[in-house]
Amino acid sequence: MLKLIPATDRHHAAPVQWLNSYFLFSFADYYDPNNTQFGPLRVFNDDTIQGNSGFPQHPHSEMEIVTLVLEGELVHSDTAGNKATIKKGEVQRMTAGTGLAHSETNSTNKAAHIYQLWFQPNQRGLSPSYEQKDIDFLDKKNMLVPLVSGQKVLEDVVYMNSNSTIYWCNLSADKTVTFKTFPIRNTFLYVKEGSLYINGIDIGPNDQVRSTDENVLEIRASKDAQFILIDLPSSEANY
Repeated sequence: MLKLIPATDRHHAAPVQWLNSYFLFSFADYYDPNNTQFGPLRVFNDDTIQGNSGFPQHPHSEMEIVTLVLEGELVHSDTAGNKATIKKGEVQRMTAGTGLAHSETNSTNKAAHIYQLWFQPNQRGLSPSYEQKDIDFLDKKNMLVPLVSGQKVLEDVVYMNSNSTIYWCNLSADKTVTFKTFPIRNTFLYVKEGSLYINGIDIGPNDQVRSTDENVLEIRASKDAQFILIDLPSSEANY
């Protein structure tokens, strides 16, 4: 079953002048009991952070937090001693585990566009940890590029403590990619730009599809498209 959620159903939030966000799941002051998570995927925020601003230090625990930088860059600093600049095309994973605090700031004059995703970890009480990798995912064409995974069969990806995998795809018009899945898995797809035709459904910019009980997704670009696809366990026992 494919569930299409149009862009207009995202929750828009601009709590401060420097931040423009779209929440795909319940977050902060937005709460919908029917939209709290999809498998272990608990948060998906589409954020634009203006220059010379950002999130001051704040705490986290018991969550795998993944950040993809699509435009601009962010400076990360945390109480575990990690400090790094995450640039366009790079991927960061932070295991909050037993607890830490971090800040995320845009110290440039250019806006930064990021996706930030939170996953429930496959075990609690983990030590906080951090990983960052330049995967250059925004330039690779017509293939699903794995970025982050807890499935150890994949190499050269950022590791996370979740039985899930995040892919990115830049798909040219009239090209097709196929994603094979299983009824015991869920698939989440969110379009950054362009338009796609997926198993009989047309989707456009900022639309999302949540797939359950499918064996394969045939994804064709009607126009040049960029999208994120996430392979997720459907049962909490497999998170």
